[in-house]
Amino acid sequence: MKVLLTGGTGQLGSALQRTAPEGLHIFAPSRDDFDLSKPSRLGALVARAAPDVLINAGAYTAVDRAESEANLARAINADAVIAMAEAMDELGGRLVQISTDFVFDGRSSQPYGPDDAKRPLSVYGKTKSLGEDGAGKGDMIVRASWVYGAGHSNFVTTMLRLMRERDELSVVSDQIGAPTWANGLAEAVWGLIGRGAQGIFHHSDSGSASWYDFAVAIQEEALSIGLLDREVPIRPIETHEYPTPAVRPAFSRLDCSKTSKLLGEYQAPWRQNLRMMLMEEQTL
Repeated sequence: MKVLLTGGTGQLGSALQRTAPEGLHIFAPSRDDFDLSKPSRLGALVARAAPDVLINAGAYTAVDRAESEANLARAINADAVIAMAEAMDELGGRLVQISTDFVFDGRSSQPYGPDDAKRPLSVYGKTKSLGEDGAGKGDMIVRASWVYGAGHSNFVTTMLRLMRERDELSVVSDQIGAPTWANGLAEAVWGLIGRGAQGIFHHSDSGSASWYDFAVAIQEEALSIGLLDREVPIRPIETHEYPTPAVRPAFSRLDCSKTSKLLGEYQAPWRQNLRMMLMEEQTL
């Protein structure tokens, strides 16, 4: 099977290449060679590569900056997906679109299911939702939440840096979700592809946390393996105390039962995966 992978140098793209099953031919072009910000050029590039599966792990993910760069975010997160879906349909192949919990408004009291109504609050969420809408009937959408991986810029590596630089941190405690290690997400994506899955699926690590809970766990686990050499106070704050250009969902846990039924009990606890990631980060 020939796989075209966008975003190959990102945290998920890198994880997808590390965890790929044997026997696949993966083509991961550079951003310059496969520029998602230029959707009109993508059809010809996809046709030339002629993949059986196209995994779109590339995206505009600067959530706050998207509020002032809406056109660019839409080009990358929506228009490019539409162009790739159309090209794959002509080839008779399949698009796998990676999406986000930010397509929901966070007003639910129960984990969001794949078929729940989308009500994104931010430009980022709206453009990712439009990208989902552009996928074809035979394609697959995989939504994930709070993704992080070793060696990349994300919440975990940012917290590690700030814990080394500052004497105290304040972290939002009233936004609830589930951290997701990129390696586990990659394995889930490959598992779903291998089973010919179509439609919308959710993946996150098991359990739930606030950003404050996540930060506390990062510090505790990093101290335990010597990745940090001192403890700093972490103060819980509410969202209104840390205003940002983009509105985040207050609750964005994902119901992954549909994925579990297909893959089995595949989810690892988020703190266990955090520990694995930090041990990987320590070796870099």
